[in-house]
Amino acid sequence: QVDLVESGGGPVQAGGSLRLSCSASGRSPGHTYGTTCMTWFRQAPGKEREGVAAMFTGGGSEFYADDVKGRFTISQDNARNTVDLQMDNLKPEDTGTYYCAVKGARCVSWSWQREITYDYWGQGTQVTVSS
Repeated sequence: QVDLVESGGGPVQAGGSLRLSCSASGRSPGHTYGTTCMTWFRQAPGKEREGVAAMFTGGGSEFYADDVKGRFTISQDNARNTVDLQMDNLKPEDTGTYYCAVKGARCVSWSWQREITYDYWGQGTQVTVSS
């Protein structure tokens, strides 16, 4: 079992910044930190959940949704076993619940946004961007 806990959400004005953090704990075969794809999803009110950014914890691959490229940066802190999402120049349309998810595989371009491919999910953290 892998437990994921998100933190760092909250209210912010448009143009502002937030940094989300996803902390992973526990053990599961095939889900050792350094061999997993960890992804941030978000769900806006009344909309489906969508992939925002992903990275392979072994280093290298990063993926972003088109509407966050240049504004969001995903990174990892190996000392804390966390994957962070730095969100800059936030817009009201970034409002939603942000979830962290993990799967025991590399992130690849054709599947990183597919929810069904992920094995563990966090409870989410709310981000509210006001205009």
